[in-house]
Amino acid sequence: MTHLFKHLLPEQPSHFIDGQWVSASESDEVLNPSTGKVITRVATGDKTTIDQAVRQAAIAQQCWAKKPQPERAAFLEAWIEQVKEHAEALAHLLVTEQGKPLSEARGEVDMALTMLRYSASFAWRNQGEVLAASAPGQHSVTREVPLGVVGAITPWNFPLALFIRKTAPAIVAGNTIVVKPSEVTPLSALALATLSQKAGIPAGVINVVCGTGRVVGDALVKHPDTALITMTGSTGAGKQIMKNAAEKVIPVSLELGGKAPFIVMDDADIERAATDALNARMSNCGQVCICNERTYVQRGVYDAFIQALQKAAAGVVVGDPMAETTTVGPKVSVPEKEHVEQLMQETLQEGGKVIWQAELPRDPELQGGNWVAPAIVTDLPENARILREEVFGPILPVVVFDTPEEVIEKANDSEYGLSSYLYTRDLSVALTLSDALEYGEVYINRHGPEEINGFHAGWKLSGLGGDDGEHGYQLYVKRKTVYIDYH
Repeated sequence: MTHLFKHLLPEQPSHFIDGQWVSASESDEVLNPSTGKVITRVATGDKTTIDQAVRQAAIAQQCWAKKPQPERAAFLEAWIEQVKEHAEALAHLLVTEQGKPLSEARGEVDMALTMLRYSASFAWRNQGEVLAASAPGQHSVTREVPLGVVGAITPWNFPLALFIRKTAPAIVAGNTIVVKPSEVTPLSALALATLSQKAGIPAGVINVVCGTGRVVGDALVKHPDTALITMTGSTGAGKQIMKNAAEKVIPVSLELGGKAPFIVMDDADIERAATDALNARMSNCGQVCICNERTYVQRGVYDAFIQALQKAAAGVVVGDPMAETTTVGPKVSVPEKEHVEQLMQETLQEGGKVIWQAELPRDPELQGGNWVAPAIVTDLPENARILREEVFGPILPVVVFDTPEEVIEKANDSEYGLSSYLYTRDLSVALTLSDALEYGEVYINRHGPEEINGFHAGWKLSGLGGDDGEHGYQLYVKRKTVYIDYH
């Protein structure tokens, strides 16, 4: 394990519960996706571990909720300073366990800091309303109160930022939290737990239990004392969480799959659209929920767009993610690699044509990694599987269309509804098509990431609830109305 981040992790496989490292009898390997080699071992929890963590979180929440919100926000400010101090170590940890290029890992650390700053800004927010009295001598208020213990299940594609995205608003609102990170990338969560302790956040406010979703995640959702489940992950897992949460009648917030269309109209800035289309597909090796999953180009500019796209693709460098020049790293795991390879094989069998493909690294040290060659494919049939299922990898399908009505029908013909992209210089076209797109987010003449003060929420099978902004914060509170007669 590299010395740069070793100090942020427990000395032996452990969970972080009530401010203590709790050792575990069971552990599992964490692999470096670039090499396939073992980084370290991490604790594997069970129902008993979750029960211990939730119980301690519930005890801590009673005191935490009594602290004024500005005081809770001050702990986030201290956490910000810790993350800033250890930013490079966190970036190297991200590269090692997740595989994204170092430049993108640094960007994720910056994203986490922005999320912390935004949640800290809620220190002095209004926390309720005074209601109109129906008679003299009456006073009525509706005020926000915390939910209690939040259960969070975080994914492997942004293990650092999404830990903060769920934890920061939850605790500033007066909740405590138990986080189950992905078993593929659990180290970032443990490192952030270390830094939260260094920041002085009281014991029990933040807890991390590692393990599988089937065991640990299931126990967290079903625990009688969790008051909200917030999860980012697969649609299948989200459906199961909804079923289990329904038994307790508690709210859930789910960010699930995506199949973002990227629409290029014939009046678009072609160079810009092509560059953005490529970047929106290749970022994090295509492992982003808002990634460009299918590009639709109007016939009048199709040939010019393809030329510009191939020109932009010439700058793609697949290689050691620690290298400053690398733009695409490996897939995060063997199953994820095999999924993309299978989709690519079926795409070729269906008649798809590869018009560009990147070279894979030749370094002997990287031969055991989860490498997939980024590619651009065209000439796809209408019902091609790659146009319907989430790829979550660096394969970019490009499809031609003729009319706005046609592309809207194609774009909306999906069970997902998270993000979409539209490139045009015509304001009327931009607003008309954005109204017609059945997606929670529409990016016009730009690609992601989303803004922290927006609301990141999907439609259809992309989930419900959401993250970020005022609407995201509101998920972490409930309301109490107090009626007073002072005569």
